[in-house]
Amino acid sequence: RLFCALLQDLFIVDVRFHYYLRTWLNCTLDVIGTILVIASASPLFIVVVIPLGYFYFTIQRYYIASSRQIRRLAGASHSPVISHFSETLVGRSTIRAFGHQERFIRKNNDVVYENLVYFYNNVISNRWLSVRLEFLGNLMVFFAALFVVLAGNTVSSSTVGLSISYALNIIQSLNFWVRKACEIETNAVSIERVCEYAKMDKEVSILLEMVSILPEYLIYSLPENFLFQVGIVGRTGAGKSTLTNCLFRVLEGSEGKIIIDGIDISTIGLHDLRGNLNIIPQDPILFSGTLQSNLDPLGKHTDLELWEVLELCDLKDFVQSLPKKLLHEISEGGENLSVGQRQLVCLARVLLRKTKILVLDEATASVDMETDNLVQSTIKKEFYNCTILTIAHRLHTVMDSER
Repeated sequence: RLFCALLQDLFIVDVRFHYYLRTWLNCTLDVIGTILVIASASPLFIVVVIPLGYFYFTIQRYYIASSRQIRRLAGASHSPVISHFSETLVGRSTIRAFGHQERFIRKNNDVVYENLVYFYNNVISNRWLSVRLEFLGNLMVFFAALFVVLAGNTVSSSTVGLSISYALNIIQSLNFWVRKACEIETNAVSIERVCEYAKMDKEVSILLEMVSILPEYLIYSLPENFLFQVGIVGRTGAGKSTLTNCLFRVLEGSEGKIIIDGIDISTIGLHDLRGNLNIIPQDPILFSGTLQSNLDPLGKHTDLELWEVLELCDLKDFVQSLPKKLLHEISEGGENLSVGQRQLVCLARVLLRKTKILVLDEATASVDMETDNLVQSTIKKEFYNCTILTIAHRLHTVMDSER
């Protein structure tokens, strides 16, 4: 549930928030310019703008006070819907075996109904805002036209037409401006929640588990500039993936140390450590966004470099066949790609970074033999001068390892 909420909040912070802010700034300049044009034809219009602006601000305050809470409650009620559906999907055979279908259906209806209640209130509050903004906007047009008529022959007909035309457009501009200001404030809740997630206490149980299993691991001391391939094979639960977590300091040990090029990894920052390590996990990780942002999240590489790695991964023809090519939208978790394509995208991401240490955590366990061979041959060719730690359950995958 927490993971679903975090994904939704990160999407708002990374994608939507800066769009709302940029749009609000554009609307602000548009509204100011429109008011100046109307005021140039009828200076008395400024007298009306001040009280109408106050009413706009007051309505915005009333709307935000409720909208922010509704948005927060809607976000909190959305996570149980996704969580319950995922749990039901995973345990559907057990649910049928014990005959609890009706109970889970009722539970699903309850969580969906609660979410729809907040959604409905959100829609109603938007309609409330629209009615009042339209009324104030029409008042502004009325006064703009009235003052121009009262000005009589002192204003040219072309200036009158220009001011009336701008007055008609200001309704939409002001509505858009107020809505985007409200969106910025209500979506700031997502930033607030992301900050709360970042300050959450760490799980102590993992650290205690590390205390009991750490002495069982064999710690390799690698001489500087000594490059080779290491194959790690073991039964399920033997600690292969946990060893990877130790290397990336996802898990911290209570004793012992891991040394890379003479440096104890516990003495350097996580950013520096992970910036010099590469990993292709068993479950390919893709984010909601464009293919380009998944390949190069930090935007450090050119399009030419992206196409080069796609060609190395045998994905160039597939991407060129897409309507938007590199800007093709990837759904959450890469659901609109096959498992093999997701793994090849992860391989392309690794090829872009090209660090001296690469970890393959059962990277080809979930793909077919053809994709497995492609991944292995590409890694052998492109990472020939790097240290490679291969965790696998297929013996032929580690046959090329030196240890």
